[in-house]
Amino acid sequence: MNLNEFFIQKKIQGGDIGEFERLFAKYFGPLCVQANKILKDMDAAEDIVQDFFYNFWKNRETFKPKLNLNAYLYHSIHNNALHYLQHLRIRNDYAEQVEMENKDGILGETDQKLELRELNKIISSTLQQMPERCSTVFRMNRFEGKKYREIAEIMSISIKTVEADMGKALQFFRKSLKDYSGERIKIKV
Repeated sequence: MNLNEFFIQKKIQGGDIGEFERLFAKYFGPLCVQANKILKDMDAAEDIVQDFFYNFWKNRETFKPKLNLNAYLYHSIHNNALHYLQHLRIRNDYAEQVEMENKDGILGETDQKLELRELNKIISSTLQQMPERCSTVFRMNRFEGKKYREIAEIMSISIKTVEADMGKALQFFRKSLKDYSGERIKIKV
């Protein structure tokens, strides 16, 4: 560090705003050009240089460069520009990840809703096609969670009749769901 840079540094450390403004005026343009070479974005380059000078002034009392002042300024701007790019890359990666998760979530949710709607139509249609007692037995067992014995008591029929009607109802569903989604869906008995 030459003697002139040493005095500039000491004046700035002492709070000489005039010396700081001269340093800013001398280096602002060239440092912006340096940052722009890395960033390819002059607005971002100017922001980085302004932030650097703000922090430089704010921390002036503890400022002790190991390099000469000129080298310190350029080296700092170079590092700040690289950090900015790294932060930008991380932010973009995160935004892409969130967008993909939202896209997958929205599409998955929409697909699930469509599939559920389609299944509900098939179930309603199938229940309407089967005999009334079979439909009632199926609804009581599968939708209301009643046991065969309870259904038999409520409907005043035998347990064997309930079993037979459930068997018929399940056959109706097997036929209805046979071609659903190209797969055979098994209904638990």
